[in-house]
Amino acid sequence: MSFVDGKNPNNVMGGLKATINNPKVSDEAKESAKERLNEMAESGYGRKEATPDLNDKRVVGGYKATLHNDRVSDEAKAHAREMIDAAGVSEDSQSRSYTTEGEEHENHVLGGYKGTLKNPNVSESAKEHARDVLDDHDAL
Repeated sequence: MSFVDGKNPNNVMGGLKATINNPKVSDEAKESAKERLNEMAESGYGRKEATPDLNDKRVVGGYKATLHNDRVSDEAKAHAREMIDAAGVSEDSQSRSYTTEGEEHENHVLGGYKGTLKNPNVSESAKEHARDVLDDHDAL
């Protein structure tokens, strides 16, 4: 990535976008920011260099946030849904968190064992088994 005047161009563009959307900024400053942003875009700055890492939970979380943001267009929401589907994740309807199908099942199983440990109606041998399973998964 090349830098503009020693600054990260993505940060510069982000600042310009913030200026354009800030209600406390003068129209003249907004116009100047728009012009500079357009110049940077024409010069090739701001283009995505790589596809997003769909294994990164923060990336998937960003797409999830897009789905639930009322200020986002239907087209952006459709793209977010496609990316979430491409990542192989499903939406857990109760927590609204995204996990892979295998992780989702494992999380439910481990959660059941954790519940076993706290349940006063469960035998000590069942609690010991639950501890063994959780120790094997480092989930305590």
